[in-house]
Amino acid sequence: MSINALLKQKNMTRYRLSQLSGIPKTTVLDICNGKAQLENCSSGTLFKLAKALAVPMESLLEPRPDFEAYKSHICHKVKRLGDLDFIIETLKADEVRVLFNKGWYIESFYLLSMVDYLSRENGLPLVENYNGLRSARLKKTVYPAGVHLMSMASGSDRYKENCLKEAIPEFLRHNIVEAEVRSVC
Repeated sequence: MSINALLKQKNMTRYRLSQLSGIPKTTVLDICNGKAQLENCSSGTLFKLAKALAVPMESLLEPRPDFEAYKSHICHKVKRLGDLDFIIETLKADEVRVLFNKGWYIESFYLLSMVDYLSRENGLPLVENYNGLRSARLKKTVYPAGVHLMSMASGSDRYKENCLKEAIPEFLRHNIVEAEVRSVC
């Protein structure tokens, strides 16, 4: 889980984290702002942060999957389980909220979009637990890697514009451009 997500969860300021951990405020600010990576911090610093936040050290270094790999995993899971079992399993585990609480917003919104899309496709009502998240949008539009590369290679935004026209509304709501979730091998 990210430091910022933990601070928010524990209702703690960066200044308070600095005080409790004994780590200089500037270092805490650099970590929170992404100027310093936790992976590059000493084990002593990680220990102090973890202790002040009352979490295991390993949770601070939890690896985050590549977004394209995550999308692929979710699409394959839908194919393997089927729409209804995917929705049930995802909702039972509250995966959308778990990802959101980790600060993994793009993954959380992608998963919520998938659940909402599959619900619409199957004539199911939307689960109300996530109504507050449905209005959230990523600041920057996220395109599939292939579309982004084609646009860069051609020097034209034509590919992005076409993909936007074909985007699934549930994904576009969160500023994620996704046009096809069913064609996986």
